[in-house]
Amino acid sequence: MALVHDLGHTPFGHTGEDALHALMAPYGGFDHNAQAIRIVTCLERHYAEFDGLNLTWETLEAIAKHNGPVLGELPWALAECNAAMDLELHTHASAEAQVAALSDDIAYNNHDLHDGLRAGLFRDDEITHLPIIGAAYAEVDRKYPGLDPLRRRHEALRRVFGVMVADVIDTSRQALTESGVQSVEEVRALGRPVVVFSPDLWRDLKEIRAFLFRRMYRAPSVMEVRVRMARVVEALFPYFLANPLQMPERWHEEIKAAEGDVALARIISDYIAGMTDRFALQQYEQLKQAGLIA
Repeated sequence: MALVHDLGHTPFGHTGEDALHALMAPYGGFDHNAQAIRIVTCLERHYAEFDGLNLTWETLEAIAKHNGPVLGELPWALAECNAAMDLELHTHASAEAQVAALSDDIAYNNHDLHDGLRAGLFRDDEITHLPIIGAAYAEVDRKYPGLDPLRRRHEALRRVFGVMVADVIDTSRQALTESGVQSVEEVRALGRPVVVFSPDLWRDLKEIRAFLFRRMYRAPSVMEVRVRMARVVEALFPYFLANPLQMPERWHEEIKAAEGDVALARIISDYIAGMTDRFALQQYEQLKQAGLIA
């Protein structure tokens, strides 16, 4: 569940996803969770007897609704899968899927703190006023006075990571006990998640995220790169939509069988969404040097 749930991400992460979703608006849009479902049920084609990876219902459920019930209009790729295999999208996912979702939150918050410091977007002394983080640095300073700055940082942030993990374990154990659930079916039907942060830690985490949003995600240097990366997707999509047979040969049979603009656009979307950052940039530069895109 943890390994698979983000397979549907485009090149350049959420920046690429936003760009591709806008381009795909006339054709049903794009959603990375739904794309992950599409990859593991349709696009991976290694086995003689079936498309996809033959994953269990529980794993597909976890991909679809690890962030909670999926209500309202469904992304088209998810709707197709759900029509073939009812994933009970109105319910919560299993406790294991909820663990994967919160593990993702813990991991990316911790990595973003490391990355922001390493990139020079903010300094260690600028995050010590934040909840959890300040206490972690203070503990390291008490225990290891005069520690090398990089070791100090690592020791502090691993403590931040540990605080989040311990809070989830303790709070979720209590939530499971108080809920009285005895089966996975009861977890799904409970109406609320059972794997959760405590209210105090959730409040602290929102303050940390607000800092990261201001100083990292919306930093001028980051926004400049995001604009450039969005342009790559915005150039590749219309080019391949107009010239689909310029895609690799293994896509040609599917392209020729596509009926209508929507089907073709979704094939182009699959191709671009499956690119790595490096490959997308290489494709963009090759086409630009050849004068095929602006």
